[in-house]
Parts: sequence; C-alpha cells; structure tokens
Amino acid sequence: MNADAKALAASFDLEKLTPEFYDNPYPTYRALRENEPVKRLPNGTVFLTRYDDLVTTYKNTKSFSSDKKREFAPKYGDTPLYEHHTTSLVFNDPPSHTRVRRLIMGALSPRAIASMEGDLIKLVDGLLDAKGACELIEDFAASIPIEVIGNLLDVPHDERTPLRDWSLAILGALEPVVSPEAAARGNKAVTDFLAYLETLVARRRAKPGNPERDVLTRLIQGEGNGERLTEKELLHNCIFLLNAGHETTTNLIGNGLVALDRHPDQKQRLIDNPDMIKTAVEEMLRYESSNQLGNRMTTERVELGGVVLDAGTSVTLCIGAANRDPAQFPDPERFDIARTPNRHLAFATGAHQCAGMALARLEGAIAISRFLARFPNYAVSRQPVRGGRVRFRGFLSVPCAID
Repeated sequence: MNADAKALAASFDLEKLTPEFYDNPYPTYRALRENEPVKRLPNGTVFLTRYDDLVTTYKNTKSFSSDKKREFAPKYGDTPLYEHHTTSLVFNDPPSHTRVRRLIMGALSPRAIASMEGDLIKLVDGLLDAKGACELIEDFAASIPIEVIGNLLDVPHDERTPLRDWSLAILGALEPVVSPEAAARGNKAVTDFLAYLETLVARRRAKPGNPERDVLTRLIQGEGNGERLTEKELLHNCIFLLNAGHETTTNLIGNGLVALDRHPDQKQRLIDNPDMIKTAVEEMLRYESSNQLGNRMTTERVELGGVVLDAGTSVTLCIGAANRDPAQFPDPERFDIARTPNRHLAFATGAHQCAGMALARLEGAIAISRFLARFPNYAVSRQPVRGGRVRFRGFLSVPCAID
C-alpha cells in the first residue's frame, strides 16, 4: 500500500485529473500529505496538503501574495474574466483588499446577519412546503443562497433567474484547466452581469434603500469617513458577493445532507439532538469542504516544509487535504458531528478569512436542520452526480426520496 501511495503522489498532476479523483480525491490527498506534502507539479507550481503549511501560507501575507494579476494574465488574457478576478476582494492584497473588505464587512455585520434569520427560516420553510419528490440541489440547496444574496443586494425577484448560471460560468473558469468553451461562457457571464449591475446600481443611486439591510446601498454610499469603492470595484465586488456566497453555500447544504445520508448513525444523532446543528455544520465544512483549493504567489524566496520556493512561485493550497490532516484532526476520515475542537480551513484563515462565513453558517444550519426536522426519513434515491470540479466540491444533482 505504501508503494502504491508513493506512486500516486509521484504521478499527481493537477492539470491531468482522472474521473476517480473527481469522485473521491481524498486518497490522493492523503498520499501527497504523507509522501510529497510540498509537491512540485510538472507546470512548475507547488501543491500544499499539510494543515500547518496552509496556515503558515495564509498568515504570511508578505511572502505569499493573493494578487492574481501575474498568474491570471496568461490564463485569461485581456478579457472580462481577467478584469473581474483581479478586481474582486479575494484576489487582492492590502491596502486595496483591506479597504474593500472593511466596506463589505460593515454591510455583513453580526447585527445585519442576525436580522436575516426570520426571512431565511421563512424562505427555507416555503421551499420545504413545495416538496413532493425532491432534487436536493436544484429544488433546495441552490435556491437558498441565490435568494439570500438577491435579498442582500435587493435584486427584484423577477430579475434573479440568470444569477445562478452567471455565477456557475464565472467560477467554472477558475478551474486549473479551462477549455475555450468554459472561458467563453465565463467571459459572456461577466459581461452580461456587469451590464445588469450597471442598471441596478443606477436605479439604486436614484432611489437608495436602507443601508442597514441593503448591502448594495451601503456599498454605493461607502463609510461615513468618505471611503468609497470606485465604480469598477463596486460592480465587480457585487459579482464577487454573489459568487462567494452562492456555489460554496449550495455545496455546504448538498454535501451536508448527503454526508448525513451516508452516515445514518450521525444522522440519527442529529435528529435526536437538534441543538448539535452548529458543530454538525462545522464537521460538514471540514469533512467535505465546499471550496477545496486556494492560491498564492511567493513574493520572495521562502522555505516551506523544508522546501525552498523561489520568488514568483505559484502555490496551490489544498484545503480538502489540510482538513483531513491527522496532525490536526484525530481520526480525520471519520464523520463526527460532535467533533471539537474543529479548526478547519473551509473559510481559510488570516487576512483573507471568508467575509461571509457567519452568513454561510447560518444558511447551512437553518437549511439542514429544518430539512431534517421535516423529512427525517429522507434518503438519497440514486447515485448523486458530482459537479465535475476540483476547486469547488459539490453535487450537480442529488435525487432524493422524502417521506
């Protein structure tokens, strides 16, 4: 087995992944963690799988940059995708990142998120009321974050239909290998989304909403000290808010309900102890992280895990592997809804820790707990279909029988 694991680690290439890997990447991640935790890939980039190495990288923003201009220029060229991804919050360094994040965090304050709970419960219960046969992703998990982000930006209900497809197309172009068709879909989505947002922003400038509840109004008005986003920053970070809050939260809900179905003892435990939903959500985030990969670029020569990396080295942080590192998580392959402590990296850590993590946790907890309370005997009825992505791990389809 050890020889097989060494061979698996030696042959790993992020640009040539197998169907087996997409189905279950964790044996490969384990082989890499144990044999080549700082793995040099054929394209010259480095792939990290140990928890401590990821934490070091996240926290050392001086040596490991989030700015993607250099990395994305050859990938996207002079395109809408390049402009979007190099303007959005997640792919920038301080001071730009600090300023934009402060404005967004002001709009996602604990008070603002707490005020969403009632509407979120109403939304989830309405979706559950409509259930006959059930497709877990399309009919339930994907509907929740689209409505939540739509409410945050106060997008009229009859204008929300294209939001999910735009988001999927833009995020699909972040995969390690992007086909010309995927790039074309992504670029068209950015262009169409920007055109829509320009009209939405113009309407909101003419008729502002309540900045305590309407994130778009708050971002337009900026902070009281006169700090505001440029028009380009405003539009692209509205796209970022939808993208960041959409697919990852859909995946959290879908992955969580499938994990419970596959671990009936844990499902029953949660049914018997509904107050365990918070630790259960944390374990779902650890066990099957919605976002599996992050990226950084070294700004100087640096040593990591005994390996020297030159300045300008592109580094991939494998969250999915770090979240199953036995050095951090005892018995990491076990799904345990009571696991504590659980310092997973599903939301990253350090300066770039997910700005919307409190909202994602609330959505996951309400969606999963209320689904389980309503349909305790639900069962995945046929083999779920994976989304075919390595960066964002979730399901495209989960057929489900409900009682």
